[in-house]
Amino acid sequence: MDKVERLISIIMILLKKEVVSTKEFAQLFHVSKRTILRDMETLSLSNIPIYAIHGVNGGYGIMDHYKVDKRLLSSSDLENILTALGGLEQLLLSEEVEMTIKKIEAMVSPLPLKSPIQLSFYDWEGRSEIIQALRICQQAILQRRLVSFDYIDKNGAATNRIVEPYELHFSESSWYLKGFCLHRMTYRTFKLSRIDNLNMDEATFNPREPISEQERDARYQPELVAVKALISPSVKDQFIERYGRKSIESYSSEYDLVTFDVPHSRTGFQFLASFGTNLKIVEPGPYVEDFRNYLHQMLKNY
Repeated sequence: MDKVERLISIIMILLKKEVVSTKEFAQLFHVSKRTILRDMETLSLSNIPIYAIHGVNGGYGIMDHYKVDKRLLSSSDLENILTALGGLEQLLLSEEVEMTIKKIEAMVSPLPLKSPIQLSFYDWEGRSEIIQALRICQQAILQRRLVSFDYIDKNGAATNRIVEPYELHFSESSWYLKGFCLHRMTYRTFKLSRIDNLNMDEATFNPREPISEQERDARYQPELVAVKALISPSVKDQFIERYGRKSIESYSSEYDLVTFDVPHSRTGFQFLASFGTNLKIVEPGPYVEDFRNYLHQMLKNY
């Protein structure tokens, strides 16, 4: 965090808190107490009405006449933002997100003891390995610098790629990098867990015209098949969450009938196989046959 951003953060905090000690500021911004003293001098010279209180409970405050409510968001709005950021923090632990949360917490008054909404994500060990790749990609996107890496596709084929990075995307449980691949000369999406030897190059690039939403949907939309399957009550909730209650109808005392779209690919077969004996596909016939062949291939490994 640079000095200007730190000064702005100090003002935001003092606008909502009566007195904050030098030690608190130093710990919050990971700087020395002397640096905080210089920051306060800078703010005073900039006509920000900072005052100091000496003693055990001392610190710095800002004059009440300056504490006009400058917020465009209500406390409820800010609490909703905190909830969303709290979820993001679990996906991508970063000092920037942590600092943003502390800033907004300082603006919420009174601060709720506990949010009524809690977000939880699996703390996969491998996620910590991806954080460094995320930071490199984020930096490259902001600085408009090319990235190069080895990429292993779903079939195990390895290629070296040079990419203009444009966007990081989190979907369900995985991170993706979207960009323009100079190897394929088209827009591509790369799964971060399949990227190895990632480097941010010195070379920069000028952003291209973004592809339209229609082109994006057509490019990444898999071939879907409408499937009917019998499911046991133990997995009904999973289909409700993914496809909604309208996809399910009663069939018998033991099964429900569910109608849903699924990719006609290995990805779709893997999804269906995850339900084990709690699911039985009944139609269409060709898809049932393809799924049966996929299961037979699985059995050959055992």
